[in-house]
Amino acid sequence: MWHAAGAAMSWQPSATIDALRLRARLNRLVRDFFRARDVLEVETPVLSRAGNTDPNIAPFALEFSGRTDGAPRTRWLRTSAEFPLKRLLAAGIGDCYELGRVFRDGEAGGRHNPEFTMLEWYRLGHDHLRVADETVELVQAALALVGREASVARTSFRALYRDLLGVDPMTAGIDELRAVSGGIDIDPAGLTRDDWLDLLMTHRIQPRFPPNQLLVLHDYPASQCALAKVVWRGDVEVAERFELYLGPLELANGYHELTDAAEQRQRFERDLAVRSGRGAVLPPLDDALLDAMAQELPACAGVALGVDRLLMTMLGTTRIADVLAFDFNRA
Repeated sequence: MWHAAGAAMSWQPSATIDALRLRARLNRLVRDFFRARDVLEVETPVLSRAGNTDPNIAPFALEFSGRTDGAPRTRWLRTSAEFPLKRLLAAGIGDCYELGRVFRDGEAGGRHNPEFTMLEWYRLGHDHLRVADETVELVQAALALVGREASVARTSFRALYRDLLGVDPMTAGIDELRAVSGGIDIDPAGLTRDDWLDLLMTHRIQPRFPPNQLLVLHDYPASQCALAKVVWRGDVEVAERFELYLGPLELANGYHELTDAAEQRQRFERDLAVRSGRGAVLPPLDDALLDAMAQELPACAGVALGVDRLLMTMLGTTRIADVLAFDFNRA
């Protein structure tokens, strides 16, 4: 709830005590789940000298006032634990996970809070489909805490768009994608092909997902590879990544991780070019990650799961404030 200027902010929690107790039970379940699989819990820095270059993510920056011995004063609040976790993988730590806070600028209210909890883990020798199955297993265990069950479906990105919209997302041009948009009310000027694919997903496809179904959506267009490997599947290149939905809500995403440092640098630089074109801040590249990858990042797959979103589904709410002790407006 937004407060007018001068209005008193409530001192009380935004979530109920029962919801906070459920969060504690979920945290315990997560740790038990990975302990049983011999996956090590680790802690990595919240502040970094490098920021996230993803054009769709806005990182927070702050200035350190103490002695730096020549290191940069500007530090970035992490938007994910991914990069330091990969450095640990390159150092030989093996399967690992982190359950912790991450930070993203730009949105507060509804389903979004600038500070939220993310679970991230990495499994050596796995691909994206194998860690997707593990993610389903974890989410089903979490839902069982509140007596909820969900069916499971799996499909490729290509098959989903063909089945629901009659269009091939791997080969269709902008005009074809716009033709099946159903009159989405948006200014089309400047929209890219990937923008149209995203709009179709959020406006035409996700609302049709059954509410009690876990959907593993895998093998995305190569143009949406992010940090995933790109391989040929028949006549097209695909990104070996997945997203997990419960009903229309995305809970997790994962990659068969790119391990090539030179390719990773090129992707970072492409991200920065997009950010520059949008007039967005340009965070420094994570050279420590690139050095670790050049040394040898082992073959692995990784997952990021939004813990607050999972709690929201467990409680049947659409407000992230209902699962946070103190949301942005009460912090």
